[in-house]
Amino acid sequence: MKGQLRVGMAQTAPRLNDLAANVEQHLAVMAEAQAQGVQVLVFPELSLTGYLLATAVPDIAIRTDDELVMTLARASQNMLTVFGLVEEGAGAQFYNTALAVRDGSVQFRHRKIYLPTYGNLVEGKYFAAGDRVDVFSLDPDQEQWQTGLLICADVWNPPLPHLAACRGATLLLIPTNSAVEAVGGDFDNPQGWGVTLRYLAITYGWPAVMVNRVGQEEKLHFWGGSRIIDPFGEVMAQMGKEEGLVTAVLDYNQVRQARFQLPTLRDTNLPLVIREYRRLDGENI
Repeated sequence: MKGQLRVGMAQTAPRLNDLAANVEQHLAVMAEAQAQGVQVLVFPELSLTGYLLATAVPDIAIRTDDELVMTLARASQNMLTVFGLVEEGAGAQFYNTALAVRDGSVQFRHRKIYLPTYGNLVEGKYFAAGDRVDVFSLDPDQEQWQTGLLICADVWNPPLPHLAACRGATLLLIPTNSAVEAVGGDFDNPQGWGVTLRYLAITYGWPAVMVNRVGQEEKLHFWGGSRIIDPFGEVMAQMGKEEGLVTAVLDYNQVRQARFQLPTLRDTNLPLVIREYRRLDGENI
């Protein structure tokens, strides 16, 4: 039905530094999703490579036109598939990237902007940071679904979701690698994600789809908990700690109603925000 969208969460445990095995896993899950009528399928952050790559980053990196990427793109017929990889960009720069592919081509790319280098996380040592927040259309038949794609820590920095919403996003996809021990101390990652996702959904009146991985790498235990939140902040579907595919159907009319009832986006004052950022920047010089 027009305005409705079946979204799938592919909660996986990638094999570290094993592109071939991870591609095969992706293809199997994609086939299962297509059989269930999924229109948008989301894998976790760095789903093709695993997380603790360290100095293996240059060895595991591929370009967006690599045959492995094209294999997944060709397999994603009539379905948008989002997956994560280490992208080699111009000038031998390496990015934590999420790609959206469909019908044999790459539709969209997001390079992670905020690279956590705190607690037990050291991404800033190994990756270059992205510098753009854009949105994209799912397909000509679903133009109302303008999609924002941010990776994990990106959504914990309020300006980035705000920019995506101001650019017209009506759906937020969040590939994630969140481990219980990521921040350290008494910080509760699962609970923090629950609060953050509900806040984003309620504030901007859009569905939020967070897909986390599971499994263990060294001392990091990835807790899964992938979930789909509706535009009113209610959980539509949530996973546990096991691999699997879970789907839910989104309804664009809920976005319309949520944004009418709580017009945060309508009332945002970008000129004020821009002016104050410039003033703040001048004060810090």
